[in-house]
Amino acid sequence: MKKIAIICLLGLLAFTSNAQKQYQFPMPEYTPTQNNLDARKEFQDMKFGMFIHWGVYSVLADGEWVMLLKKIKADNYERLADFFNPQDFNAEEWVKIAKSAGMKYITITSRHHDSFSMFDTDASDFNIVDATPYGKDPLKELAAACKKEGIKLNFYYSLLDWKRDDYKDGKKGDEEAWNKYVDFMKAQLTELLTNYGEIGMIWFDGHWDRKEANWKYDEIYSLIHELSPSTLIANNHHIQPIPGDDIQTFERDLPGENHGGFSDGVHVSQLPLESCATMASKWGYSIYDNKFKSTKQLIHFLVKAAGKNGNLLLNVGPMPNGEIQPEFVNTLKEMGEWTSKYGESIYGTRGDVIQTQDWGTITKKDKTLYVHILNPTHDPYIFIPEFKEKISSATSFDGKTKIKFKQLKEGTFIYVDSNSLNEIDEIIKLKIK
Repeated sequence: MKKIAIICLLGLLAFTSNAQKQYQFPMPEYTPTQNNLDARKEFQDMKFGMFIHWGVYSVLADGEWVMLLKKIKADNYERLADFFNPQDFNAEEWVKIAKSAGMKYITITSRHHDSFSMFDTDASDFNIVDATPYGKDPLKELAAACKKEGIKLNFYYSLLDWKRDDYKDGKKGDEEAWNKYVDFMKAQLTELLTNYGEIGMIWFDGHWDRKEANWKYDEIYSLIHELSPSTLIANNHHIQPIPGDDIQTFERDLPGENHGGFSDGVHVSQLPLESCATMASKWGYSIYDNKFKSTKQLIHFLVKAAGKNGNLLLNVGPMPNGEIQPEFVNTLKEMGEWTSKYGESIYGTRGDVIQTQDWGTITKKDKTLYVHILNPTHDPYIFIPEFKEKISSATSFDGKTKIKFKQLKEGTFIYVDSNSLNEIDEIIKLKIK
């Protein structure tokens, strides 16, 4: 009897866990417009974007979660706005740093969990224009700079709020307060989608704070689709995609993996995919954070994301003075040197040609396959298992050197000199019939 009870309990836990991976509230049927479908394809072609976590929390230089982690009361936290005066902010410089790195779009925090809005909003006084000595709207400047340089601009928007009483009361079950909070979000989203020109995407975060709540996505998503049908919707909800989602996101992880701990039980969908990752440890600026990832690590993340048919959204957390810290700038410059030379093997490609191998991955563009050898072995070859495509030629990336290969029933052997491979990524071009 005890054994049966344990089995039943485990089954219930598994069911409950699985239920949390689905949104439990009805959503209207969603048929993307042609403009939306075109925007999805454009997004997939871009492959590489810059994530920017910037807000009043940068003043404390301890990451974007400092308000919660240090248990700072809302009225005390408000005082930070008096010290937020980013006189060294230069939107054009930011955009040029991103563009030089090979990034094709920027996603910036318009409002994070601390409730501070980084734009001119009538829905809250706790914003960079009204509450700080800076008194200007950096998102306006960023929108103009992105348009000038041909970079797509997206807005991150927090669903949760650590400061507003209507969110806190709504979380406790006050339906009237919850509806008021949803109306507040809709007012801000309307501002973001009407005051800053063409916006490529709204990137939501914070669903996981109320996993079983009715977030009123039927209203929020419908508003976005009505105001800007070609604007894509991404939601970092850590559950299966919801009708109306245009992008499936993976936090600190590659599609189908769960090293970061946020994607347990979540299956990869047919939507365009995006992995977001940090260049150090935290998302917001931290003076204590020195866990910087190397250029090689980040290039490998980009290549592996492309090999899994996804994009990489790589984060920087600017300092309170408005500058991007030099460690990030230097690494992005080095990444730009790589993308300027090898970008052909990333931009406009598709993945899922093969499962990721110990040695690397493959990206594809039309009849050209790019074999990315990221971790060469001591063997004089790499093996591509269950590869069915008929190869007509194999060459070095520059096309100057022919590469030997052998195709068998169980897969394909590509013969390489393991002693003379590029230390970051040896790329071999395969032409298929």
